[in-house]
Amino acid sequence: MHVLAKELNETLQGTIVDAMLSDVGRRMFFPKGVVAQSAEAGKKATRFNATIGMATSGGQPMYLSDIYHQFTDNAFKPSELFSYAPGGGDPALRALWKEQMIVKNPTLQGKTFSLPAVTSGLTHGLQMMAQLFVQDGDTLVIPNLAWDNYELIFAHQTGASIKTFDLYTAEGGFNVDGMREVLAGIPDKKARILLNFPNNPTGYTPTKREMQAIAEALISLAEEGMKLMVLSDDAYFGLFFEDDSAKESLFSLLCDAHPNILAVKCDAATKEDMVWGFRIGFITYGSKNLSEEHYDALNKKTLGIIRSTVSNCDRPGQSMLLKAMRSGGHYESDKLAAKVEMERRYRTLKEALKKHEGNDLLKPHPFNSGYFMAFDCKGSAEQLRRHLLDNYQVGCINIADVTLRLAYCSVECDRIAELVDIVYQAAGEAWN
Repeated sequence: MHVLAKELNETLQGTIVDAMLSDVGRRMFFPKGVVAQSAEAGKKATRFNATIGMATSGGQPMYLSDIYHQFTDNAFKPSELFSYAPGGGDPALRALWKEQMIVKNPTLQGKTFSLPAVTSGLTHGLQMMAQLFVQDGDTLVIPNLAWDNYELIFAHQTGASIKTFDLYTAEGGFNVDGMREVLAGIPDKKARILLNFPNNPTGYTPTKREMQAIAEALISLAEEGMKLMVLSDDAYFGLFFEDDSAKESLFSLLCDAHPNILAVKCDAATKEDMVWGFRIGFITYGSKNLSEEHYDALNKKTLGIIRSTVSNCDRPGQSMLLKAMRSGGHYESDKLAAKVEMERRYRTLKEALKKHEGNDLLKPHPFNSGYFMAFDCKGSAEQLRRHLLDNYQVGCINIADVTLRLAYCSVECDRIAELVDIVYQAAGEAWN
C-alpha cells in the first residue's frame, strides 16, 4: 500500500470512516504528482510555471475563437472556461454551495461537516461512494421502489448485496419499521443505506414527523452498536409541494447525530439549478467526532478517486453556475418560477387522477414532491408501456414490470389530464 494511503488511514483510524472504507478506499490517496505540484506552483511560481500540460499565451489558456466568441464579450476570462478546474472543484463554488446548503437546511447552522467536493454529476458522486465504501460482501439497503441505477452502481460494479424494504406502509406512509427491521437483521452489524427524497420513481417525500422517525430509528441502531453509512440522494431537493413534507435533507439530522453514523449528502445543481447538461454534483460528509483533520484525510481519498477516474470536473459549467449564484439578476426568481410551475403541474395531476379513483388496474403510489408519480400496475407494466408507445405515441417508464412511472415534469400543464386519461384507457385495452 502506498505510503500516502497509509498516512490517511492512520489519520482516520478508529473513526466511522475507517469502519466503512472498502479495500479500494483504503488504498486511495491524492498523489503529490502533477495536480498537487501544479496547485503549489500556482501559488508560488511567479516567474515561470512549467508544471501543467496546458498551452497558454499571455497568462491565459489558448482557445478556439469560434467557441470563446459564443460568450458575451468580457463575460468570462479564457481561464474560467478553458483551463482545468482545481481538484475537488472551484473553491469559490464549493464554499458558496456549502453556504447555500445551510440556508436551505437551517438545522445545519453551527454544525461541523465537510466542504462539498464537486463531482461530475450526482451519479458520479454515487459511483465514487461505491468505490470508496462498498465492495463484494457488503450490504446496501434501499427501498423496493428506487432508481434502477443504484443496483447497477452498487451491486454490479462493486459487488454489494442489495436488500430492500417496502417503501410504504399499508396506510401509505414511509415504512420506518420495515427499514429498521431490514437493517437490524444484517449479521455483521454494518450496513450502507441509500435514501432518495423526493423519491424517484414515486415522487414521495416523508412528512416532517416521518423524517424525524427515520433519523431516530437510525440513531437507535447506532446506539446498539451498528455501523451505518447513510447516503442521502438529494437530486430533487427543494421540490416540495405540501406543507407537512420534510423540507430539509436527512443529512441535516444525521451529520452530527452519532459516532457510528457516517452521513453523506449527494446533491447537484442538475435539477436544483436546472443545468442538466452541466454535470455538476457535490459530495458532503458529516459525522459526530470527525475533526477537520479527519475531513481533510477523507477529502484527499475523494480527490484520489476523482483524479483516477475523470481527472477533474467540468470547468465552464462551474464558472457559469458560480457567476449565476453570485451575481445573476434572475437566479432566485427563475428557480422560484420553475418550482411554482412544477407545483402547478403536481396539483393538476392530483386533480386529474381523481376522475379515475376506484379503478383497480392502476393505483397511484402516494406522491407529494419532485418530478414523478408512479402507478402500481395490476398487469404487466412493460406490456402497458409498449401499448402506450405503439398505439398512443406516449412514452413512460416501466420498472420491474410492476410499476409505471410518469415524469409529469416534462408535460405541459394543459396536457396532463389528457395524459392521465390515455394511460388509464390504455391499461384497460392492454390487460383486458
